[in-house]
Amino acid sequence: MSKQALIVVDIQNDYFPEGKWPLVGAEAAADNAVRLIEAFRQAGNQVVHIRHEFTSDEAPFFTPGSEGAQLHPKVLNRADEPVVLKHFVNSFRETELQAILEQHGIERLVVVGSMSHVCIDGITRAAADMGYEVTVVHDACASRDLEFNGLVVPAAHVHAAFMSALGFAYANVVSTEQFLSGSQA
Repeated sequence: MSKQALIVVDIQNDYFPEGKWPLVGAEAAADNAVRLIEAFRQAGNQVVHIRHEFTSDEAPFFTPGSEGAQLHPKVLNRADEPVVLKHFVNSFRETELQAILEQHGIERLVVVGSMSHVCIDGITRAAADMGYEVTVVHDACASRDLEFNGLVVPAAHVHAAFMSALGFAYANVVSTEQFLSGSQA
């Protein structure tokens, strides 16, 4: 069996109810991510945390050095788990993520985190294009309402559209229960 890593993307304070950019379902998604983190730790598999920080103090959230840009307390890394700092949507862009994965011989990625329609989409597509086998755990990801051309798109619809697209061509998309039970097909 190929080696796998759990990639915990941007589960940071600003995405929670008291933050600058709250997501719909952030608490529930983080709770599922915690279950997956514990399962990976118990199995001795690699866990990699991604932390997004914009480079400008004018950013709407994740401003440099802010409390909002820190990992949420539910998903804090252990000393042996790397935290990759990124400044772009794609977690591989100008970061050490690929080097970390190569160092550990990782071939399969399990992706959780936020936001479904931006950074989860970005890392999943990039990873698949780079040859990784990717699984996205959909109920360990969160999104928010979006607006396009005067139409408000509810977060549940945004999330469903992106999970559907990723499942069509880029990843195996499963629930936390499916992943933990081993019924990922």
